[in-house]
Amino acid sequence: MRTTVSGPRVGERGRRPVGERVGVGGGGGGAARVLVVDGEAPLAELLCMTLRYEGWETRSAGDGAAAVRAARVFRPDTVVLDVTLPDMDGLDVLRRVRADLPDVPVLFLTARAAVEDRIAGLTAGGDDYVAKPFSLEEVVARLRGLIRRSGGGRVVARPDSELVVGDLRLDEDSREVWRGEAEVRLTATEFELLRFLMRNPRRVLSKAQILDRVWNYDFGGQANVVELYISYLRKKIDAGRPPMIHTRRGAGYLIRPGG
Repeated sequence: MRTTVSGPRVGERGRRPVGERVGVGGGGGGAARVLVVDGEAPLAELLCMTLRYEGWETRSAGDGAAAVRAARVFRPDTVVLDVTLPDMDGLDVLRRVRADLPDVPVLFLTARAAVEDRIAGLTAGGDDYVAKPFSLEEVVARLRGLIRRSGGGRVVARPDSELVVGDLRLDEDSREVWRGEAEVRLTATEFELLRFLMRNPRRVLSKAQILDRVWNYDFGGQANVVELYISYLRKKIDAGRPPMIHTRRGAGYLIRPGG
């Protein structure tokens, strides 16, 4: 299985990792808030898990009435909205939400792939449109773009691709890593492992958690693969420098600023 944040197309079976990261900020510099509205509860939860992994705060609703109520209370920075809901059309939900939040950007999700349906959604005020089945990374990318483009109001755009722990920097977009001024070359798996550690600084992560998030148990739960890749990272990140990657015997591993 691929070890990137991206995943299988929604509508197909697949697990998503959950974690923490620095994401696009909402008002006051906090995490962006995303309301996910979809009549299929497993799909809505999958989307919420993915967005929480990106560092965003999420709420979900399974029908139009619940979505309107949630929007009034949650005050989202953006909305992911399924066009087909059990109690009302997604376009009606959009109009009701916009009556209270006129500037909130909305990303439509739908199984309707016809051009006329897309035009109807965009004409009704939707900001973007993704047809099912869709890839999770596409949804994340579209939402980032919507939040950035929304400009003023409560949403504050912040650089969201770089993770920083001490003098260690990881750029998730360019997939480059630096320790101080020195670039560190990593394999794809090393990069994913380091990214998971850096999304959870000073937090002890067990081997089971790392296997689940980085390898998704593709290695059959063999914890020795974690030890092996931790050793690879240490040689590249810590060699000749104050160590950043630490072992807590019987518990797991953590990353913290060196020195």
